[in-house]
Amino acid sequence: MGVVPVLPGARRPAGPEQPGPIADITRPLRRLWLGTVPYQAAWELQRRLAGARAAGEIDDCVLLLEHPPVYTVGRNAEEAHLGAGPAALRELGAECVEVDRGGSVTFHGPGQLVAYPIVRLADAFPIAGSPGRGDVIAYVRALEGALIGTARRHGVVAARRPGYTGAWVGSSKLAAIGVKLSKGVTQHGVALNVCNDLEWFAHVVPCGIADAGVTSLAGEGAAGLNPALVSDELAVALAEALGSSIAEAGPNLRRMVAEFSPILTSSEPMVVNH
Repeated sequence: MGVVPVLPGARRPAGPEQPGPIADITRPLRRLWLGTVPYQAAWELQRRLAGARAAGEIDDCVLLLEHPPVYTVGRNAEEAHLGAGPAALRELGAECVEVDRGGSVTFHGPGQLVAYPIVRLADAFPIAGSPGRGDVIAYVRALEGALIGTARRHGVVAARRPGYTGAWVGSSKLAAIGVKLSKGVTQHGVALNVCNDLEWFAHVVPCGIADAGVTSLAGEGAAGLNPALVSDELAVALAEALGSSIAEAGPNLRRMVAEFSPILTSSEPMVVNH
């Protein structure tokens, strides 16, 4: 199967509600909190884990983490979306990285919870009559539901915005979604603004949507939170949305991550203080 990008902030195809996942409580979604991880290290780790998942070497999993400041630029980004340009963005103290997904530019940084599900999609959202293929749109809707549910647990009334992906509070985006499917396995994922500095978004056109604002759980009145505190709730919500059962990282997953970088499995992850 080829690469199928879903654009962060892309318009969602019109149509009826997508079917729910095939529930299987014996299919685990293994969570792993990694603390603060540089973007390109996490990106490479995703690729390695996706290959292992496609080969059946590990179970479905979700990496939960924060990134140091970084602007990621998708293949469909326009020059106007990058504000004063990549060099100016780097002068702000952020990386600027071109990535292998569709869509435009977005920002990740301290205070934002990022979740990268590595999931064999056909197990959760099979397409009738197409063995081995998974329904990407149904998957994106499931991610939206998990984000919305997590926000509402903290009194933030998030919702879908017709025509776009993500979780929204009115016309302001609370959480972005950008996924890629390759060899039947998902990569990339979701970014939930918890207590991050939203000023970073003012230097670009986030997701290429000129008429959208940006908000966070803290900005909507949910005080005292940080990504580490919210990570378990989001992981559980993702497992439920995918029809899985939440589980801790197994030995194969931990071994692969440890081999990739001992920093990622430190007993005291590098968590930014907020």
